[in-house]
Amino acid sequence: MQTLQRPKVRDQATEQIKQYIIKKRLVPGDRLPTETQLAETFGISRLSVREATKALEFLGIVESKTGVGLTVGRIDMSRLTEHLSFHTALLDVDPQQLIDSRVILETGVLPHVIKRMANDPSIEASLREIVKKFEAARDLKTFIALDIQFHRTLLEASGLQPLVAQLR
Repeated sequence: MQTLQRPKVRDQATEQIKQYIIKKRLVPGDRLPTETQLAETFGISRLSVREATKALEFLGIVESKTGVGLTVGRIDMSRLTEHLSFHTALLDVDPQQLIDSRVILETGVLPHVIKRMANDPSIEASLREIVKKFEAARDLKTFIALDIQFHRTLLEASGLQPLVAQLR
């Protein structure tokens, strides 16, 4: 039998704050209620609300400024993904799933890359230069570094900023 996990109050408060932002249709810069007001609204301690706002602040969803209070933040995808980029090292991932994921991503961006290549020939030149280096690669470390460079260049060439931000 498996022991049931009780949700943490902080996690519930985090979700409630996100739902508040959505329901009120708040945008970056809009003010949120004070921690005390949120604690009263949710029926929890101010400490639990503070833990929730700190977690949301780390993600960029909320900002806390002295003299201003809590405001809705602007999520910076590059900052967020910087902290998530090591996740595959922590997972026991099937290599075939990694390859399949790469194929799906890259075939999905190809139409965007082709469209941008029509206006910017340097994209094709960059990719061809990396391919030439592949041909000259004599060791696995160099080959892996070039492989990463090629695929990163391809995704960056798509111009799809949310996707590019995840590369960082």
